[in-house]
Amino acid sequence: MSTRDRVPAIGIDLGTTYSCVAVWQHNRIEIIANDQGNRITPSYVAFNDTERLVGDAAKNQAAFNPANTIFDVKRLIGRRASDEIVQEDMKLWPFKVVAGSGDKPKIVVKYKNEDKEFAAEEISSMVLGKLKGVAETFLGSKVEKAVITVPAYFNDSQRQSTKDAAIVAGLEVLRMINEPTAAAIAYALDKRAGVDGKMSVLVFDLGGGTFDVSILTIDDAGIIEVKGTGGDTHLGGEDFDNRMVNYYVSEIKRKHKVDISSNLKALGRLRVHCEKAKRTISTAIQTTIDIDCLFNGIDFSAKFTRAKFEEVNMELFNKCVDTVETCLRDVNMSKGSIDEVVLVGGSTRIPKIQELLQEFFDGEKLCQQINPDEAVAYGAGVLAAKLSGMGDKAVQALELIDVTPLSLGVGCDKDLMVVLIPRNSPIPTKKEDNFYTIRDNQSAMALWVYQGERSKSTENYLLSKFSLNGIPLAPRGVVRATVCFEIDANGILHVSAREITSGRSNAIKITNNGSLTKAEIEKMVEDAERYKFEDEVHLKKVMAHKALTDFVYKSKAKIKDYKFRMKLRKSGLSVKDLEDIDEQIEEAIQWLDEHPTAEIDDLEEKEEELNEICRLTKLKLTLKD
Repeated sequence: MSTRDRVPAIGIDLGTTYSCVAVWQHNRIEIIANDQGNRITPSYVAFNDTERLVGDAAKNQAAFNPANTIFDVKRLIGRRASDEIVQEDMKLWPFKVVAGSGDKPKIVVKYKNEDKEFAAEEISSMVLGKLKGVAETFLGSKVEKAVITVPAYFNDSQRQSTKDAAIVAGLEVLRMINEPTAAAIAYALDKRAGVDGKMSVLVFDLGGGTFDVSILTIDDAGIIEVKGTGGDTHLGGEDFDNRMVNYYVSEIKRKHKVDISSNLKALGRLRVHCEKAKRTISTAIQTTIDIDCLFNGIDFSAKFTRAKFEEVNMELFNKCVDTVETCLRDVNMSKGSIDEVVLVGGSTRIPKIQELLQEFFDGEKLCQQINPDEAVAYGAGVLAAKLSGMGDKAVQALELIDVTPLSLGVGCDKDLMVVLIPRNSPIPTKKEDNFYTIRDNQSAMALWVYQGERSKSTENYLLSKFSLNGIPLAPRGVVRATVCFEIDANGILHVSAREITSGRSNAIKITNNGSLTKAEIEKMVEDAERYKFEDEVHLKKVMAHKALTDFVYKSKAKIKDYKFRMKLRKSGLSVKDLEDIDEQIEEAIQWLDEHPTAEIDDLEEKEEELNEICRLTKLKLTLKD
């Protein structure tokens, strides 16, 4: 099959607050604009009495429909409802999150006057489906394969859940790639002519909800090797916004003796204005927040200064710089050995972040040559081109060597974490270790798989547990089992165990707690098709309603024109005829106002009635000119 005949694979940056899609076309990467003409799409999904909204349309109505507008779902995916982080976030979100079966978080919304529950994977799949549709419209063909980015610090459960979301959206995941690594690809292609030998690059990726630092080397042969990574999957622009919202909630309580923390609409409107003000003070020293009737008929006005924003968030800013220092220490590198610091993610536009980084690197200039909002999608698009056999020689020459961000091991006796794969190990990788029974005549071995850096296993994140049953009865320490940990190119862990003392073997592959079952995925795929069909039907109704409305108002404007009325009078129409036409047009306008959700059949019938009036009164051809 020739390159021209191949269906391109796309690259998707699935972000906490905004997402972006890219594709290789015409020998370069294209960042694809959505139906609103925007190159980034809000990671928002909303539900109301008549329809489901995704992207810009969902975000634009968030302040007025807060309980049914879902955002930040990346902070839920692959987590448990009982997680402390999830519990804290639930206090800030205007939408409702409950614990489902297996402690899986479920988002509850009202859709078409019914309560509906959605898993985080399902909401993410809707965002992915939107981006898939945007790409298909742009390319004029079906898209089935994608490279999807995840934060470098995502654990195994979060990665698997993201992959599940892609499957529900109808996408085959060619590769999941860490966001800073994707940004490094974008940087490497931008600098490919200028790389001489090998250079060390630190990618500082601070987005809307996640933060990653990766240290990589790039050489002139196109090899990108990740040396180490660090970060926080719960730190970003949303947290900076939340701190300002909390600050103003306290100010309102102090000045007006009113607590608006339980008023979802007021909080939603305040959050929208804080986000806008945050963007403004990236280039200005201060701005003003003005919100009419924020609560109880009271208008709210306040200064939003860069100084106050920095004061409120300085602890988080310093945390970012501390992570850079830790990452350098982990890979035994000094800050002087870094040739370039590359900024990625919208939150790197914050002046104080740039100032602190520049101070840390002794005044060295930061690289801001690549678009911080688009770099991750750009890199994902390049890798998608390589894996699907597209792209030029430079793309095909690219070679990635990534690392696992967190240590992986088995919980043993006395709460000890035995590490099989240390953090920052190159992937893909495979490691084995032997474990022995701890009691006489033990018939089964329970294996608890953890991810994290603490010496106590229970202080790390429990990925999964399973039992190796039917082992031979023997004194303690005699029966041996070999446990194998294997991380694939997507950073997803597969675990197997076999008992070899008696020559019998039994291998079990772990499905982590966060991933969906096959039945759950199939049901979500069916639901996704149904929602897609409902969206299409609703869109057709909206467009039919709009077309009829345009025709009616065009008719009204035309018939009210004095010269046109005189022309009709000369053609033989009486004053009474014209009054009848006026009346029927006004009736049509009233009918449209009273039937905003009219079915297509009713709309077509009403249009036929108006066409008949136009035909009988010799208006049809004139109005359609």
